[in-house]
Amino acid sequence: MAKTTTTRKRTTTSTLKAVPKPAPEAEVAAVTNTDTGSDATTEDNVMRKRDLIDRVVEQSGVKKKDAKPAIEAALAILGEALSNEEQLNLPPLGKVMVNRKKELDNGEVLVVKLRRSKQAVEATHAPLEEGDD
Repeated sequence: MAKTTTTRKRTTTSTLKAVPKPAPEAEVAAVTNTDTGSDATTEDNVMRKRDLIDRVVEQSGVKKKDAKPAIEAALAILGEALSNEEQLNLPPLGKVMVNRKKELDNGEVLVVKLRRSKQAVEATHAPLEEGDD
C-alpha cells in the first residue's frame, strides 16, 4: 500500500480576510473622589508623593512644611527596608513581605505581598482620632 500525503495550502497575507479594527474606546470621564476631593480617572488611580503629603496635612492638621520632611524620611526608610528584604508589620497598613527581588541596571523590581486584617481595612474608612502626645 502506498502512503498518501496531503499538501497544505500556505496562507499569505493576500489570502487573509481583513479583520476590522475595534472601535476606539470612549475617553474615560474624570471621576471625583469624594474622600480626597481630587480628580482622578479610573485608568490613572495612582497616589503620588505630593498627594500623600496633601492627605497627611489635611487629616493631621500639621503644616505642610513640617509634614513633608517627615513623610520623605519615612518613605526613604520604608524603601530601604524593602530593598533589604525586611518584613514590615505596620498597622493599619498591614504586614508587607518581599516575595521576590530582581536587580536591574537602572534599579530593582520587588514583588511584595501585603496582608491586611479586616479591622485594618475598616479602620481606613474611619477618620484619624486625636491621640495624647
